[in-house]
Amino acid sequence: MAYTRKNVARLTREERRRFVNALLEIKRRGEYDEFVRTHIQYFTTDGESGLRTAHMAPSFLPWHRRFLLDLEHALRRVDSSVTIPYWDWTRDRTTTSVPWREDLLGGNGRRADRQVTTGPFAYAHGHWTLRVGVTDGKFLTRDLGRSRDPIALPTGGELERALEDPLYDLAPWDSTVSKGFRNKLEGWGSGRGSASWHNHNRVHRWVGGTMLGAASVNDPVFWLHHAFLDLQWTRWQRRHRGARYLPARPPGPGDPQYGRIVARHEKLPPWDVTPDELEDVSRIYRYV
Repeated sequence: MAYTRKNVARLTREERRRFVNALLEIKRRGEYDEFVRTHIQYFTTDGESGLRTAHMAPSFLPWHRRFLLDLEHALRRVDSSVTIPYWDWTRDRTTTSVPWREDLLGGNGRRADRQVTTGPFAYAHGHWTLRVGVTDGKFLTRDLGRSRDPIALPTGGELERALEDPLYDLAPWDSTVSKGFRNKLEGWGSGRGSASWHNHNRVHRWVGGTMLGAASVNDPVFWLHHAFLDLQWTRWQRRHRGARYLPARPPGPGDPQYGRIVARHEKLPPWDVTPDELEDVSRIYRYV
């Protein structure tokens, strides 16, 4: 029977406690840091050579879907009642919204160094030391809303502009495409600064601190954010019946994207699974 993923705003006090405790336990076991390592390893950009799977590519959504499932399986081995909640940033938009409660993810970072000092993931408690990253920082940091150069979270209208596009993705299958659901949701745009960050990317920038860059998994809000994105893929599929993951076939030799992206029936590293196999997860979980 499929289990459910809930809006974080609707979790009971007990559900919040169980979710946090499961995260802390897999961190204690060393499992959590492996998720950070994986995301760093597969964070390949347009400007780098080789295969892109996690970002700036069509497989952005199936890659993170499988990544979420792996984390969820780890949590459920600790507590079978736990699932990953999602954060609807079109509704819970302030620095005091539900995700930032003392009994859930804790709040904003302090002004001096952006260190998170509240909640269960505060460094002082000794349960959430950052051991894997792209810097030597040991504590979780946040700069909600980006205090020195404020930005706002994406609106429902901005998200709708992605959902209304009936095409999943298109050539050149990277961060430069201006059409297609995938990149409108992932959020790579033209220009500089705030205007060039949309949806997924804008949220990472809004949270700031640890959520910036390849080691963003170190902030547990990463999972709530990506669960909401995963929900949008499900909503897009329902709206555009018959629309599929693209490309259906890999680019051929001579194409600049040859060997750089994953087609529908190709294996999605690091797993032995294809985007095609990840398009329908209704038998595994559903959103409520």
